[in-house]
Amino acid sequence: MHQPRTISSHILSRFSNIRFGMSTRHGGVSPEPLGMNLSFRVGDDQKHVEENRRRFFGALGLDPHRLAVPLQCHSDHVQIVVGPGEYESCDGLITNTTDLPLVVTVADCLPVVLFEPAKAVLAHVHAGWRGSARKIVEKTIAIMGREFGASPDLMVAYLGPSAGVCCYEVGGEVAEVFSLDEIERRNSEMFLNLKKANVNQLVACGLRRENIEVSNWCTICTPGLFHSYRRDNNQSGRMMSVAMIMP
Repeated sequence: MHQPRTISSHILSRFSNIRFGMSTRHGGVSPEPLGMNLSFRVGDDQKHVEENRRRFFGALGLDPHRLAVPLQCHSDHVQIVVGPGEYESCDGLITNTTDLPLVVTVADCLPVVLFEPAKAVLAHVHAGWRGSARKIVEKTIAIMGREFGASPDLMVAYLGPSAGVCCYEVGGEVAEVFSLDEIERRNSEMFLNLKKANVNQLVACGLRRENIEVSNWCTICTPGLFHSYRRDNNQSGRMMSVAMIMP
């Protein structure tokens, strides 16, 4: 059995009470091109997905049956959670509960993990272009402050692999809802820098730039490592990013 290849975070690894990992295409049992697909919603065999989840979460020492999962809808809605389950109509979860893995599902959209160590409060956000345009990260930070007393000055953030500005071409209707420095123009084509858009939100909220880690990986142009819906359409599996406060 191949060990699943997992993406880690340098900044989150500084905290002994945080466990984090993001899956890749490697280590699963689904037939290619799905490989290590972790979603039940892409036409994969349920038993394959269950085994893939067992392998991925097991490699991190997590129980795949105790996940808190937002049923993502490209919104700016965020929920506070205290137990496992599926949470409808939201794209981000916040908790101060230990031993509760917060999961987001991605295949080009940006996973964002926020942790405030003084208050031990954790958030995990699914930030596609729609959620980013609606400032989902800013709204998450506001809730963490209001409900838990979390300070942005103390927060750390990890922005994982996602569609990169190298490949993420968008039309005018998308480009117009982002600032000029978040869109790269190449002749008549426009490319969205999704990571920069979210870094801008984090800094505007008061996070220190040195407390923000941004993955250099682009899911679209790294087909050997990542699923990408934009690249593969209905042939694409889904990855999961998971973060948990240790008991």
